Amino acid sequence: MRLDKFLKVNRIIKRRVVAKRAIENGYVLRNGQNTKAGTDINPGDVITVNFPNRKLKVAVTEDFGVRFLSETNH
Repeated sequence: MRLDKFLKVNRIIKRRVVAKRAIENGYVLRNGQNTKAGTDINPGDVITVNFPNRKLKVAVTEDFGVRFLSETNH
C-alpha cells in the first residue's frame, strides 16, 4: 500500500492530497528517513508524523492497520 493512502485509510491525515504534501515537505518519515508519497510500505515499518503541535509514531500491522507507539505534544 502507498504511504499517502495508508495515512488516509487509517485516518491519520484526512485527505490524500494533504498526506502527499506532508510527505513531500518532510513531515512524514518512514523508518526514520524521508520518503516519497508513492513508496510502498510494509508491515513492521514505523511511520512518524510531525504535526505542528504533536508528534505521532505508529507501526504498520500485518493488515495495514496501525499500532500506536507514541504521541508527544510540542
